[in-house]
Amino acid sequence: MKKVVLLFIVPGFILAGFGSCKTNPAELKANYPEWAKNAVIYEVNIRQYTPEGTFKAFEAHLPRLKELGADILWFMPIHPIGVKNRKMPEGMKESLGSYYSVRDYKGVNPEFGTEEDFKNLVAKAHEMGFKVIIDWVANHTAWDNQWVTGHPEWYEKDSTGKILSPFGWADVAKLDYRNKDMRKEMIASMKYWIERCDIDGFRCDVAGEVPVDFWEQARAELEKTKPLFMLAENEDKPQLLMKAFDANYGWRMHQLMHDIAKGKDSVHSIVKQVLKVDSVIPKNTFQINFITNHDENSWNGTAQEKFGPGENAFALLTYTLPGMPLIYSGQEAGLNKRLAFFVKDTINWEGNDLSPFYEKLNALKHGNEALWNAPYGGRFELVKNTVPGKVLSFIRKKGKNKVLVIVNLSNKYATVNLKGDKADGDYTDVFSGAAFTLNSSTLNLTLQPWGYWVMEAK
Repeated sequence: MKKVVLLFIVPGFILAGFGSCKTNPAELKANYPEWAKNAVIYEVNIRQYTPEGTFKAFEAHLPRLKELGADILWFMPIHPIGVKNRKMPEGMKESLGSYYSVRDYKGVNPEFGTEEDFKNLVAKAHEMGFKVIIDWVANHTAWDNQWVTGHPEWYEKDSTGKILSPFGWADVAKLDYRNKDMRKEMIASMKYWIERCDIDGFRCDVAGEVPVDFWEQARAELEKTKPLFMLAENEDKPQLLMKAFDANYGWRMHQLMHDIAKGKDSVHSIVKQVLKVDSVIPKNTFQINFITNHDENSWNGTAQEKFGPGENAFALLTYTLPGMPLIYSGQEAGLNKRLAFFVKDTINWEGNDLSPFYEKLNALKHGNEALWNAPYGGRFELVKNTVPGKVLSFIRKKGKNKVLVIVNLSNKYATVNLKGDKADGDYTDVFSGAAFTLNSSTLNLTLQPWGYWVMEAK
């Protein structure tokens, strides 16, 4: 066995003093369709994706996204946007409004095209092997949604009988889930898109603000049509994952990664969070891992603003830690612009092309069972190392499938050795293709700031 002395610009993670997450029992069965077991989700912002901002224009990107390795296309809300009380961005005289102010649950935003255009897009995506989910806003509607005038009893009101806005969002009206007729119509509206356009699931906005029993009722009814993948925009109500949803958001992990990038936290917190999530959510569900999405990009900063030179290191963790990785529109092009939310602001696709990086990670996610989503994926085991404050190192394994990850989550060079023989074996470097035999006792790996090493067992 040879001594390995290597210099890398990417990350790996090892931590002393922690236990390991136990493998999900083999007998556990996922509620979601099998096609989601090793999937990567891609969020599509139609308004900003092309100069035209239409479904038809987006179709030209499908071959590129297929080559990238995306599996599930999540479309931000496709419905007509409310005009009454529409939010106006500061300093602007016009606004296209918020996607999340829905004027008609069974309609299509005319800026994007027609229902037939969307139906054709879904059909083409299916032909290429994609699955399609749409954003669903069940907590509130636009003020000019016909429900407001036709069924005011479907909305929450204050003591004077005035319809309420949630969270002070003046452009929307809060629905009242005590009303059984409204629930029935909401489920019928969701079913409309499954039956008319053959979509494969929903990403549900502010899911925690809607009663759990409604979501359970909705899923049971919707799956009479076809099996679905259901994603909740929520993290603090794991009960949503018992029957209604297959995945929720890893916001806490995202914030921890941001804090580490800014030097405000340590790699120990990542491990604690992995173990916490493993102990809280059902074993046949998982979280969505991300370094950016539409909310983060528009309101809190681009991936480069939040993670700086560590962007790829943290993106790597979204693939190798337990969970499903999310790619946001433009992320693969190194998008370094906060896209305006209420007006047209087309993505510049001529940025820093990160496609080769994500193609490698997507191929690894698809092909190595150790990284599949719960309950199909492999064990998460911490591997002790000599620089536990800077470097995270761990193994994911399932059967003969094993991935070793070592990441320097600091802005300083780090020379690391692994402790014990847990990681010893024959590997192939995921990024370079180089093959070698690892002997932890002779490893002397030097990682550049934010450098990483990802190895796949032979």
